[in-house]
Amino acid sequence: MQAADIRTRYQTWGTAGPPVVLVHGAFESVDTWSRLAPLLARDHRVYALDLTGDGYSERHGPYTVNHFTRQLLGFLDAMHLGGPGQRPLLVGHSSGAAVVTEAALRAPGRLGGVMLLDGDALDTGAGPPPAFKYVLIDPYRTSLLRLGLGIDALVRSLYDAQCGPSCPRLDAAGLDQWRRPLRVPGAESALWSMLAAGVPGLPADQVARLAGVRLPKSVVFGAQDDVFTRQTPQETARRIGAPPATLIPGARHLTMISSPEAVATAVDRLTAASVAASR
Repeated sequence: MQAADIRTRYQTWGTAGPPVVLVHGAFESVDTWSRLAPLLARDHRVYALDLTGDGYSERHGPYTVNHFTRQLLGFLDAMHLGGPGQRPLLVGHSSGAAVVTEAALRAPGRLGGVMLLDGDALDTGAGPPPAFKYVLIDPYRTSLLRLGLGIDALVRSLYDAQCGPSCPRLDAAGLDQWRRPLRVPGAESALWSMLAAGVPGLPADQVARLAGVRLPKSVVFGAQDDVFTRQTPQETARRIGAPPATLIPGARHLTMISSPEAVATAVDRLTAASVAASR
């Protein structure tokens, strides 16, 4: 499917109810939502797409918030979402929070609400250290990538650190889900481009503009998410004019995998607020 100028992989779940569009974070994909989406599909039409640079969508830079947002809004066009009765909730995970924030700033009338999930939308995410540029020189970078992808224990340790003890253990299929997108044509060069640029995000004053947008908003974080400070969830909620942040006990940075029921409940609350606001 063509979304703006990008051939885009996507998936849908459910046939009735308010639409929800799921936007993944860095180095994630449609498959990251596989535990949450079926729960949402009981009462929603659910859509998820692979942003360019990740998953199986066409690799087409630049890998910036601006370009990701163009793809997302093009996806809404392709799915005929955004008109009366078809305004979706956008759920952005991690760096995807910046993408849904920018979409809400550009096209608030096309949306039903916005959720920032495990993400503050800011451009202060950790980028590579200065010495990292030397690792990005071939043949070292190719050797390191292939070595890392070939070590099951390394992939599992990274997953466990981000997901926590509530997450299902990665079996062979789970390992393949995280590894295979990095082995498709164009994936390696896109990966290095994204790593060199750092985590996508927006300036704080731009994120704060969301507070003036009349849309239902929600901030949801794992209570043990160590990617951010303990103050980040409530600071983010205040910055965007959302109610106090929802903290999911025991969850880390991949709440949609570790705690899909709790995230689904938060989406349902946002849906109710969206329906009430539209009356």
